[in-house]
Amino acid sequence: MLPAAYADHALDALLADDVPFGDLTTWALGIGDAPARMTFSARGPMVLALSEEAARLIARLGGRVDLMARSGTALAAGDPILTATGPAAVLHHGWKVAQTLIEIASGIATTTRAIVDAARAVAPDIAVAGTRKTVPGAKALSVKALMAGGGVPHRLGLSETVLVFAEHRRFLADLAPADMVGRLRRAAPEKAIVVEVATVDEGAAWATAGADVIQAEKFAPEAVAALVERLRQAAPRVVVAAAGGIGPGNAAAYAAAGARVLVTSAPWTAAPRDVAVHLGPPAAAAAIGFVRPGGSAP
Repeated sequence: MLPAAYADHALDALLADDVPFGDLTTWALGIGDAPARMTFSARGPMVLALSEEAARLIARLGGRVDLMARSGTALAAGDPILTATGPAAVLHHGWKVAQTLIEIASGIATTTRAIVDAARAVAPDIAVAGTRKTVPGAKALSVKALMAGGGVPHRLGLSETVLVFAEHRRFLADLAPADMVGRLRRAAPEKAIVVEVATVDEGAAWATAGADVIQAEKFAPEAVAALVERLRQAAPRVVVAAAGGIGPGNAAAYAAAGARVLVTSAPWTAAPRDVAVHLGPPAAAAAIGFVRPGGSAP
């Protein structure tokens, strides 16, 4: 089971943002106390994410939720996600926030899974790592969705890892690579040292200077292969991570080139996956059920 993306107070804040002064339409129609039933299901193929948060959100409003699929589950069209019952006001209150959480997160998870599957078809042990370039304010959602798709966080923030960019090195232009690595080891002895490079020669220089990971930024697969071959004898322990422009369409090529990590931002801009919602009186909602195309209700 994946860790929770949101604490209870964060879910409450999402609800308050959507419904700051009550649901005006439900109140004006006088249907708030009517018994209701709501179902969520996949409208098309998707890798599910944040269904647990959606269920908790509805439950915090007083709804009773039956969660049928957890984050990381691959769903087909018509597969059930959750059923909720309670007063109509409660279900209308939680409906859109819960649906939107799942749709956006499942888009991230589905794209991540596509990259992971493409890469691991070639290199079963390769890691797909999501960058920290998530939509501001959406890191918690994004990271859990990435993990639901089989990815791992590259770095959650600047405080977590040592990643040396050219923008750092320009301030120490007279310091040799080995001396810079030594300075970093003394200051952060428990951290791996990652160095981003722009050429094969630069990567080889930093690898032989003692870096643990060489991040090949915007290398073509052929250049990654050349770097991996160059380091095979010179620095075999060094991990080569390919970064920049990696998605489902080229992940296999980078895996075949010998990269052990694929660093990507592609999942963060993935299109949401559609969640079908039916909300109504219990009898009407139950009559709809979860029916897969060409099949029967499970």
